[in-house]
Amino acid sequence: MQETSLIAPNKRRLVLLVLSAALLIASCTRANAPAKDLKAEIDEAAATLIEQPLLHSTSIGVVYRGEEIIVHRGDMQAGKPGPPTDATLYEIGSLSKTLAGSLMAKAVLERKLSLDDDVRKYLSEAYPNLQYEGEPVRIRHLLSHTSGLPNMLPELANTVLADFTDHRTPSRLNAIYANYGKADFLKDLHEVEIPRAPGKKYSYSSSGTELTAHILETVYKTDYESLLRDFLRDSAGMTDVGIRLSDAEASRLAVGYHSDNAAPTTPMPQLPWGASGNVKTTVPEMMKYLRFQLAGGPVVTQSHRTLVEFDSEFSIGYFWNIVSGDRLKGIYYAHHGGVPRSQCYIYIVPKYDLGIFVITNQSGDHTASAMEAAIDTVVERIAAREAALARQ
Repeated sequence: MQETSLIAPNKRRLVLLVLSAALLIASCTRANAPAKDLKAEIDEAAATLIEQPLLHSTSIGVVYRGEEIIVHRGDMQAGKPGPPTDATLYEIGSLSKTLAGSLMAKAVLERKLSLDDDVRKYLSEAYPNLQYEGEPVRIRHLLSHTSGLPNMLPELANTVLADFTDHRTPSRLNAIYANYGKADFLKDLHEVEIPRAPGKKYSYSSSGTELTAHILETVYKTDYESLLRDFLRDSAGMTDVGIRLSDAEASRLAVGYHSDNAAPTTPMPQLPWGASGNVKTTVPEMMKYLRFQLAGGPVVTQSHRTLVEFDSEFSIGYFWNIVSGDRLKGIYYAHHGGVPRSQCYIYIVPKYDLGIFVITNQSGDHTASAMEAAIDTVVERIAAREAALARQ
């Protein structure tokens, strides 16, 4: 999973659009702003996005003050007509971590565990290495990427990912994880060296999320994927979401491209638990997730709670990046997801009761910044609407 900084997104000039006559009638309110106009603007942002080099297609989903808008643009496979659809299953990469964070928030609220628990409490073997000068790695450190655990286990995967755009990267990852299971992960965990006091320094760790899944399995005595499916069904009404796909589901999985390789590449290999980057779902299902986040129930509120503040603009909750100081967006919650053939973003922007999900079926060095530009455009359009409506 490629890490993308959300601390200082690019700033772009705010463009105030002239609203149509339909928006100027006295009865117009924020709740009934014509969806067709905003959808056209989102579609325009999607069209601009796929004009970027190497991008084949995109899907953008928006929930704005209770209204849902989904647009699909481009062709999934180069030279072969066929846009993504509402039935397309996407790999959402590290957005999977926010789902794990929600499950952990639920466990904390149910008093199944505590944020300050030593992670070794939930491991069946002794791990004297999971501490630094007597300070143990705690659950809160996993959630805030301050544990000191490496990004990936086994360590070899980090070497491969260091040159992410190398055309050999997907096949090398496939080879590393071909027979790498939970027992292998727990064995390798014995060899980890914690380099500093936990809780101090941000260092992105997918292995920390995998360990989070193990802890959840331990306290609930159920496999992680079942926990996840049941939770998302019961809390958000999500039913077309999972980690391991059936043959029928696999046939709907989006084709994807790695870096500048013209040939489609293979899916992200299966990680031991899959909590850090293996979730697959559709855009309509992500709309349900956006609604769940915007509703702000107890689990969401807990998962958005600041665990570590790194500076005045960047904090982290239960795997959520919390960004403040943005004049246009206000305080917002976001996460990037990346696998070798797909990248995506999720933004939760309470200022506008707004949720945005954008995904492409290409993964390269410039994919994230192109998606950020599309997101900024959507937010600018919505901010312009809000400003015009406020003047009425």
